[in-house]
Amino acid sequence: MRLLKSLFMTHRRHRHYALLDAHGHCLAFKQCSLPPVGEGWVEVSETHLGWMHRPLPTNARVSPPVMHAQSHHALAS
Repeated sequence: MRLLKSLFMTHRRHRHYALLDAHGHCLAFKQCSLPPVGEGWVEVSETHLGWMHRPLPTNARVSPPVMHAQSHHALAS
């Protein structure tokens, strides 16, 4: 029964996050489906232990999803 439920339920994929200090150095990693609570967490492409206590490489960050604002134009009559 549990197998059937797991087949039809949607699962959120786990994403990787790094905690950065004020200088951009990596202090910790976290893998979760929802963004961590608190300041300093950024989404990264992977967890790489070589980044610990070092500046996070610029290509490691996952760019945030682009939100397209709907433009509302006033129609002149």
